[in-house]
Amino acid sequence: MDILELIRSHAGSLPLLARFAIGMALIVGIPPLARWARLPVVVVFLLSGIVVGPDGLGIIPKHPYVADFFAELGKLLLMFVAGLEIDLALFQRARNRSILFGFCTTLIPQVLGTAVGLWFGYPLIPAIVLGSLLASHTLLGSSIVVRLGMTRLEPITITFGATVMSDTLSLIVFAVCLSTYQSGFSASGIAVQLLEIAVFIPLILVGLSRLGAYFLNKVEADENAYFVLLLAIMAVAGLLAQSINLPGIVGAFLAGLAVNAAAHDQPAKEKLEFFGNSFFIPIFFIVTGFLIDPLVFFHSIVDHFALVSAIIGALLVGKWLAVEIAGRAFAYTSIARKTMWSLTLPQVAATLAATLVAYDTFDPAGQRLIDKEVLNAVLVLMLTTAILGPVLTERFAPRLRKESDVLKP
Repeated sequence: MDILELIRSHAGSLPLLARFAIGMALIVGIPPLARWARLPVVVVFLLSGIVVGPDGLGIIPKHPYVADFFAELGKLLLMFVAGLEIDLALFQRARNRSILFGFCTTLIPQVLGTAVGLWFGYPLIPAIVLGSLLASHTLLGSSIVVRLGMTRLEPITITFGATVMSDTLSLIVFAVCLSTYQSGFSASGIAVQLLEIAVFIPLILVGLSRLGAYFLNKVEADENAYFVLLLAIMAVAGLLAQSINLPGIVGAFLAGLAVNAAAHDQPAKEKLEFFGNSFFIPIFFIVTGFLIDPLVFFHSIVDHFALVSAIIGALLVGKWLAVEIAGRAFAYTSIARKTMWSLTLPQVAATLAATLVAYDTFDPAGQRLIDKEVLNAVLVLMLTTAILGPVLTERFAPRLRKESDVLKP
């Protein structure tokens, strides 16, 4: 038995409280380690997840249900807090810019990803699905710009807004391809999906805004109740999004926007952000690392280097072109465009969820929608961009903040 197997055998018998203590030690110890290594904290959390996860030392077993639940809450809180931190007046003024940038950062990677699929001989529907996997993005770098107090800058605001659009549009394309691959094209199914989304967005932004503000005002004097109610609003919005086949993070972000004004400067809001940033959000990043098998990762790079390189290249180029088109149209500076690009690179939450669903989807002949080569290539893409995106955000965002401070009257 080699050393790794020996460690795994002992790790598998650790009590639950011992595993919990190790997890807490990671959350406490990683930030100073990241500062010492001059790496984004997000990146070191991801790498630590690989090390302690089921395909690393095995301290955390496969299918850790409690950790997965905490990570899901962390993912929702990441976007909910981002919505709470948005400057609503600026977001309203920049709404059209968010729509334009969201359209660009969805369409261009979609087209390039589809082209890569067709180039490597995949049929049309799997190729379109591959494109849709590149069209969305996860704002792993949002914790960096929130920490730097940059959420009120317009380039950051429209990037957050574009995230909602890119996740929504990419998942619509994905849902259409999924149903078509399984049972053939259905115009009525597409119409229903679009109608659900058209109802959902104003329901959250208008309906939940008024209802949430009403109940929050009722419990304003009770900080504990206010805290719990904010969590409940986030959970309900995420659940409603999932009920119409959208990721819960879309609902959480919209919910943050909906109660933004009502929760402004409330102590419970500050405590919720502290609770999320110090516990649930780090767990989300660590658990994301559990999904990476180091051996599969390296074998995928070696055995399918051309496919992996083409997919990563399509993403990098597609997101860069989108930022250049929108950023130059808005007369943003070079460092603003680079920061926006870095924020839209990570492919984690929606991409991973859609990839796993696509891999488990079969046509009537029993053929998978995407094969194992694409699955592994997407896992390589996920790890690469989950590291590259925050690293670049950590590099570009402080320079954008300094630039904006200089330009202030």
